Amino acid sequence: MMRAVREFPLTLPGVAMLVLGTLAATTVLAQSRDGKPMMDDKHMMGDKHTTSVFKGAKVNGGTVTHEMKDGKHVLTLSDDFKTPDTPAPHWQVVDSKGNVYLLNRLMVKGGLVGGDKFNKTITLPSYIQDIAKVQIWCAWAEVLLGEASFESTVK
Repeated sequence: MMRAVREFPLTLPGVAMLVLGTLAATTVLAQSRDGKPMMDDKHMMGDKHTTSVFKGAKVNGGTVTHEMKDGKHVLTLSDDFKTPDTPAPHWQVVDSKGNVYLLNRLMVKGGLVGGDKFNKTITLPSYIQDIAKVQIWCAWAEVLLGEASFESTVK
């Protein structure tokens, strides 16, 4: 059952906060002046999580930052990450159940445009529900190049 909805004034201009109460739980929602959600009961917009430093055979440095954008998991490599000098390094993630997902290649050949493109950021497919670790995997040699973990599983 829903209880009363109340509006609370905030010190931030243009922001209204609603508390929606039920007998079991309370959810806090905030809305900016343009009507876009600023937070929900699971994630605060702009809430970021950073992994430990990569450690492994070829990747020893750099981290990954996780954030939610438009309801999707987005991972970004740090500026100090060095792409390993291997034939086919790829993004790979491991979820809390130990499922491993081989994803996009880190470097993509430019083709007709020329030059290589570095995939510093990746948006995860919707079937990946949570993230425990991020790995750099060489698909050619089938070997783990480096791994970084989140302090706790990111959902």
